[in-house]
Amino acid sequence: MNSRVAFYTPINQNSRKKRSCLHGGSNPKPGEISLSHNGALFLDELPEFDRKVLEVLREPLETGHITISRANRQADFPASFQLIAAMNPCPCGYLGDASGRCRCTSEQVARYRARVSGPLLDRIDMHMEVPRVALEVLRKGAAAGEETSETIRQRVVAAREIAYRRQGKANAGLSAAEVKVICTLSEAGHQLLEQALEKFGLSHRAYHRILKLARTIADLANSKNIEIAHLSEAIGYRKLDRTR
Repeated sequence: MNSRVAFYTPINQNSRKKRSCLHGGSNPKPGEISLSHNGALFLDELPEFDRKVLEVLREPLETGHITISRANRQADFPASFQLIAAMNPCPCGYLGDASGRCRCTSEQVARYRARVSGPLLDRIDMHMEVPRVALEVLRKGAAAGEETSETIRQRVVAAREIAYRRQGKANAGLSAAEVKVICTLSEAGHQLLEQALEKFGLSHRAYHRILKLARTIADLANSKNIEIAHLSEAIGYRKLDRTR
C-alpha cells in the first residue's frame, strides 16, 4: 500500500462512525488505522475521541498490525503507521498563554488530560508544547538563518540512512534485545536515565523508547555514540509524563 497521510477529527459523540472508523466497525474492514499503513495518522483534538477508540491504538502502535474480533469472524490488518496527535493544554485551550485568559482549575485540567490514558501516552515517544506564534513572526516571517523544511528533510534522510546501514531498519523498529546492543550509554548516561525513570515514574516501555529516540537524535547529529546531550533531549520530549 502506498504511503499516505490520514487526517482525522472527532465528530459527534453519539455517532457510530466515530466509534468504528479507526478500527473497522461491526463488519471488519480496514479503517483509518490500516489505511494509514506505511504512512501517517494525524488525530486532531485527541482528548475529544471516545476513550475506547483511542485504546484501540495501543495494539498497532506496539505490533504494527490490528486484529479485529467479532462474533462471526476475526480479521487481521496491517497497521504500521506514524501517529501524530494534537490536543489543547486545557479545556479552554489557553493554559500557559501569555494573555492569561485561562481560567481552568487544576482539577479541570487533570480531568481533561486524563481522557488520554497513561498506557497510550506511554507509546507516544515525543510530547511537545507548541506555543502560539508571535504576531511579529506572522507579519515578518521566520527569522533569518532558521532552517528550512528542505534542510531538515535532508538531515532526516541522512540520519535514516545511517540507521539502515547500521542495523537494516529504522531505530523505531528495534527490538528490546537490539536496543541493548545498538543504543548503548555511558555510565553517566545510565545514571541520568535511571534518575528520570524514578522521578517521573516511567515504564520499561518508555525506557526503551527513550533510548531509541536518543539514538535517532545522535544519528541526526552524525554522532557514533549517544551522548548525554542526546539522552537529555530525548527525556525532555516526554513532557506529559511529568503532568499526569
